[in-house]
Amino acid sequence: MNYLIAVLPNRIQAEAADIALEKQGIKGTILGKGYKTADEFGLIDPKEQARKQIKFMAIWLIPFGFFAGFTFSYITGLDTFAWAGEIGNHVVGGLLGAASGFMGSVFVGGGVGLVEGSGDALPYRNRLDAGKYLIVVQGSEIITRQATKILRDFEPENIQGYAEN
Repeated sequence: MNYLIAVLPNRIQAEAADIALEKQGIKGTILGKGYKTADEFGLIDPKEQARKQIKFMAIWLIPFGFFAGFTFSYITGLDTFAWAGEIGNHVVGGLLGAASGFMGSVFVGGGVGLVEGSGDALPYRNRLDAGKYLIVVQGSEIITRQATKILRDFEPENIQGYAEN
């Protein structure tokens, strides 16, 4: 399945482009105010995906980090925090290990994607937030080529094709 996504500046152009596609027997989907939203269409939010991954990683990395920190402190017998006593040193070591587990879940689980965003879904979401409209055509390569020719007449801000693996 191939996808073609065109960004149009206003609703009038988006509707006109959709009508032109329908005249040629091509089904397009309009995304924007008054039409489908990005979530309804299935454009994933990279920040939401990163948050889910961070939570998933934290579930097992924080307890593992606590256990590893506690065990390391116990095995080495380090007296790093004299004020805490023998058991307190091991507990503090465990807490530091848990903190390291949390940092690992953020970095490995997608913290960079949370800050910077990733993929093409974010720019399209930003354009929808700015009041632009997207027309998405799904189909074979032949259909997306026909749709490209039709949509170029409407001078879209951006037109991008994708092939699903």
